[in-house]
Amino acid sequence: MKLPSIRRRLARSLVVWFLLSGFFVASAVWLAARHEADELLDDTLRASAELIGGLLLHEGQGMVESRSTKMPAASGAERFAWQVLNADGLVILRSNAAPSAALRTTPGAGFSDAPNWRLYGLALGQDGRMLYVAQTRDERLEAQAEITLSAVLSALAVGLMGQLWVRFKIRHELAPLQTLSERLAAFEPADARASLGPAEREELQPVHAAIDELSSRLAERASNERAFAGHASHALRTPLAGIDAQLAVALVEAPAELRPRLQRAREAAQRLQHVVAALLGLFRSNTGPQRRPLDVAELLARLPIQGLAVRVNGPAKLSADPDLLAAALLNLLDNARRYGATEVTVDVPAAGLLRLHDDGPGLTSARLAELQAALDARNYESNTGLGLMLAERVATAHGGAVRLVPAERGFCVELALGGEPALGELARAGAGR
Repeated sequence: MKLPSIRRRLARSLVVWFLLSGFFVASAVWLAARHEADELLDDTLRASAELIGGLLLHEGQGMVESRSTKMPAASGAERFAWQVLNADGLVILRSNAAPSAALRTTPGAGFSDAPNWRLYGLALGQDGRMLYVAQTRDERLEAQAEITLSAVLSALAVGLMGQLWVRFKIRHELAPLQTLSERLAAFEPADARASLGPAEREELQPVHAAIDELSSRLAERASNERAFAGHASHALRTPLAGIDAQLAVALVEAPAELRPRLQRAREAAQRLQHVVAALLGLFRSNTGPQRRPLDVAELLARLPIQGLAVRVNGPAKLSADPDLLAAALLNLLDNARRYGATEVTVDVPAAGLLRLHDDGPGLTSARLAELQAALDARNYESNTGLGLMLAERVATAHGGAVRLVPAERGFCVELALGGEPALGELARAGAGR
């Protein structure tokens, strides 16, 4: 996974965590604020009732009992309302914000609830008078909402600052991994002198050491494979060349009735020489294919193809390794002949793209898809056969790929040999079908 992808996933996780935590914090704060605000406002109601009651008792001789008296309006908004009721339950004195009707019809001390009001009752003397201090439900809800909103905004601000800090820390902590990724992109593990060098962080040093050790083992293995290829080239080509020479002599000296059989044996030996040359070529050093401009028709003319008509459409020019391409073509053409084809059409529909289409029985779409998946995954154990396997390896060595193209009749295979541009042409050619 790329580091930008990791950062995006972590950022999304932080946003989700931020929203969820904000929701739960808001819920918890709302519940706590509602409970604490109720207690605080109730305490304020009780304290206000005790204060107003003391003042009224002190000035009791001036109260008017014959009619309801409203006190002068206070400056500013009133947070509480109060009423004084006589023993008959009539309002004899009230604040500006209090209703003219009694808040409570039956006398009672302490806290109680009325429609849209929260009350606290206090007895004034022994004559049945009651003082009620009240606050509207809307006022209490507004107070609770203000407390909750302030707490939630503070929590969200802290959470946002925490998220920004965490994102900064994530970017800072992932920076050494980004540097390591860039070093690995330019790292050549098969080079014995290659090294990632010291790590930017102490905790990454074991990773650097493990990669350097792996590189050393890969370089040693590549060196052994190159040595094996060199020895195998001499050990295999020399006997095959000797066999071909002996068969050539035998063709001259043998009776006429044996010459066809000797000729087939020599052709088989020559095909084996080409296969061996191609396989050994794949074990060469990592310098890549030895590309050169070539004419596909001229290359095919030099291949020992028997029992198969090969037709090249139009000018077929490529830049490729002739030895590797010859071995791939020889095996693909041999496959076509063995599976019943009598004619193969070869053309170059786009730069760096070689197509072979035979007139054989072909394959079912399911089998074609199975083979394509096996080639894409380089799963050569899935009965891909030597021909397709070798063609895929040759195309890969050229920086391309093999594509099996569905056809109405026969079998069609394309080899991209030009790296990324050829692959793009291959994709467009496939999309146009």
